[in-house]
Amino acid sequence: MSWTRGSLPALAVCVLLLTGSAGCGSGAAREPGDGASAAVSPSPVGKVLEDTDGEGRRYREVDKKGAPDVGVEVEPDADGGWDVRLKVRNFRFSPAGTKARAVSGRGTARLFVDDRPVADLRGPACDLPAGYLPHGTHQVTARLYADDGTVWAVDGKPIESTADVTASAPEASSEPEASPAPDRPSGPEASPEAGASPENAPSASSSVLSAPGIFPRTEGRGSPDHGGKAS
Repeated sequence: MSWTRGSLPALAVCVLLLTGSAGCGSGAAREPGDGASAAVSPSPVGKVLEDTDGEGRRYREVDKKGAPDVGVEVEPDADGGWDVRLKVRNFRFSPAGTKARAVSGRGTARLFVDDRPVADLRGPACDLPAGYLPHGTHQVTARLYADDGTVWAVDGKPIESTADVTASAPEASSEPEASPAPDRPSGPEASPEAGASPENAPSASSSVLSAPGIFPRTEGRGSPDHGGKAS
């Protein structure tokens, strides 16, 4: 499904996660509740479970009715990268500087490519460079978090959405191959028999024109005569 790229303010809320924080945002996406060791704010917002995600963040379970929800769409962009768009329901993205406590229906999102975290979002859109999705089929997952770093969950499962994305290999440029010129005939048929009249012998122009794509040059000095020489 295609969609229109979001405006600059919407895109300026994504922080790519590589060897450090590089990238599309102006501030950290989860502060100060970033990390599994951050203090988990107590309920009454849902129930904090012992279960954790792959990064050690505990699940915060809420009722299914009125729970946050998220969908993810991924489309190639004109620069060879990928446009990621989230569609959320019953959820609001928290701005940078929000206190590290869980508030119902608020928080951030984290993007994963093949279960590897790649970006944090405080808004619904982000650009991923081409290198994040090399050739092949990948799973891009968006997961919702509370501001204290806990994972919003329903029925013991994290609230997330996954899109399957296939990145094609770059097309190799191909140039049309030139057709080889046919071999010139050799032997008696290549020259007139003894006693044959000159007009029956093949002219220079007919011999040259037998090669496709090549034409005789007169250079403005007349046309070839019967002997194959320019007059």
